[in-house]
Amino acid sequence: MKIEQVAVILYTLRDFCKTPADIAKTLKKVSDIGYTSVQVSGVGEIAEEELNKMLADNGLTCCATHEDSDEIRQNPEKVIEHLQKLNCAYTAYPFPKGIDFAKEEDWTALIQDLEKAGEKMAAAGITLCYHNHHQEFVQFKGKTALELIYEGASPTHLQGELDTYWVQFGGGNPVDWVKKMSGRTPLLHLKDFHITSEGKQLFCEIGNGTLDFPSIVKAADEGGCKWFIVEQDVCPGDPFDSIKISFDYIKNNLVS
Repeated sequence: MKIEQVAVILYTLRDFCKTPADIAKTLKKVSDIGYTSVQVSGVGEIAEEELNKMLADNGLTCCATHEDSDEIRQNPEKVIEHLQKLNCAYTAYPFPKGIDFAKEEDWTALIQDLEKAGEKMAAAGITLCYHNHHQEFVQFKGKTALELIYEGASPTHLQGELDTYWVQFGGGNPVDWVKKMSGRTPLLHLKDFHITSEGKQLFCEIGNGTLDFPSIVKAADEGGCKWFIVEQDVCPGDPFDSIKISFDYIKNNLVS
């Protein structure tokens, strides 16, 4: 992994991305920390042209986005248009909205919709990925829902955006899953997992938790991962401090 492949998702900084003025200030801080790319997610309304200028002014690129779950399934053409304006080649289905993985008809319909959307996006030069949470680790006929999703959709039309925290939370092994998804995970969410003395599970900065990131990154690198994206859903204080702690740990311990 090269430092130029390390990005941060703006969802972590969502409270500071509500207006165009907020976004401009946030991108400056992100750039000052050392990041060179962001995943656009959780930001307020802003024209693509304005966002492109802000990114360029701060030496940043948009490596990927998260788009509305329903929009991806029902109106992929709109998503394609948005990403083309951002000069962005990757997006991810962010959350299984309205899906009950205990119901076969729910995840079967999801797979079919993602396959169709991914086919349209692939034709436009865009890669659709799937961002998992813990819900996808429910078992159905001896397999997890996440396995069924990736088996049911073509790799040509659906790639992975594994989230290391949620894999661990769901009972999976992040290293094993990254290896399992070798060649199919262009995006990887680096998110650390901390357990308190009371047994509470918390999000934390990279390097401050229990996950084996040297092994995770090595496996992802060998599997062709393009972007290693820092995410922390909840921060203990200033999220800019948290993303700097994560960046510094990655720079000092994980990059080659």
